[in-house]
Amino acid sequence: MQLLEGRVAIITGAARGIGRACADLFAAHGARVVLSDIDADPTQEAAASIQAADGEALAVPGDVTDAAFGPRLVKAALDSYGQIDAIVNNAGYTWDGTLHKMSDEQWQAMLEVHLTAPFRIIRAASEYLRETAKREKDTQGRARPRKIVNVSSTTGTRGNAGQTNYAAGKAGIIGVTKTLAKEWGQFNIQVNAVAFGFIETRLTQAKESGERVTRESGDIALGIPQAHREIAFRMIPMGRGGTPEEAAGAVLFFSSPLSDYVSGQVLEVTGGL
Repeated sequence: MQLLEGRVAIITGAARGIGRACADLFAAHGARVVLSDIDADPTQEAAASIQAADGEALAVPGDVTDAAFGPRLVKAALDSYGQIDAIVNNAGYTWDGTLHKMSDEQWQAMLEVHLTAPFRIIRAASEYLRETAKREKDTQGRARPRKIVNVSSTTGTRGNAGQTNYAAGKAGIIGVTKTLAKEWGQFNIQVNAVAFGFIETRLTQAKESGERVTRESGDIALGIPQAHREIAFRMIPMGRGGTPEEAAGAVLFFSSPLSDYVSGQVLEVTGGL
């Protein structure tokens, strides 16, 4: 059964990790997928992979923290496919540090990517989403369901030492989720969040791997020390981190007809933690 047949989904951070797994899964379920990521080549490769499997995908590389990007992303989706049925705000990274050593740039960067960027993308799509729903209500008596899924973290729901900035952004997007669910329920738009625990991505790999992300002030090392990974596995009842594919299942649920009467909720995906 294809849960997203005939639907169009925007997914940010879609070149790797959870976002890439979501893009592949959504396409397998019949969606036309608009993939966004800051790195152009991996974004194009992800879209090409979906196309090679007879899916429909559009690559729109860009920086979600650029104020002009949200409108450009939404316009690209509408120009290519004429509709938007789901938005998955997944793009992000971590820049850890204890509060007393944290710079303003470090603090602001996490708010920009995890909170302000989703806000701008949703706002850019708001005219299409709201006006389309109004027309459908007038002509059909009810708008078709549409979905917004914001990716949060257990750091946002529970806190985590060394991640005050990340926690603030991920907690903030939960507030956006719950508020927007109330504002847009009248348009039959379901707004939910998925709060991931330990998922095996670049953000949770062993820091010793040396992978980095580049910002104007310099490179930021991604990952966590291997010793911290081992401690985390001992705490998780299932004894391991989740895979991006397992993470994508929760996002698919919130983007599909299975969640048409579920809104304003936060689902923790933690392996039992």
